[in-house]
Amino acid sequence: MPPAPPPVSDAELEVLKVLWEHAPLTVRQIETLFRRRKNRWAYNTILTLLSRLRAKGHVAQERAATGAAFLFRAAVSRQDLVGQGLTALADRMCDGTASPLMQALVQGNRLSAQEIAVLRKMLDQMQERK
Repeated sequence: MPPAPPPVSDAELEVLKVLWEHAPLTVRQIETLFRRRKNRWAYNTILTLLSRLRAKGHVAQERAATGAAFLFRAAVSRQDLVGQGLTALADRMCDGTASPLMQALVQGNRLSAQEIAVLRKMLDQMQERK
């Protein structure tokens, strides 16, 4: 079994959320977006979080077409990151099976009618493959 990807901290997740919504962005642009959200992280704090995310393989950077700034974008999708987190949780708490996680989500009434329809379709497709 391949090693689990490194976990993402809450602060790193906040940076990823901005990148998923607005990328590609410079550090200054990320700082501006955080300021609008009442989050006053320093430039160096954001740069450190981006560096950590790059080391984990969750963020990519490229040189901007103009100037010396770098542009950052998420290298992992939200769906992939959620999947990694749920797999790790299932391994840790449920001996690798996903059914207790799914049951907890369904019993918690956190699914809309549209989400239930999508889930039902996915389950039907899984059943057809077996």
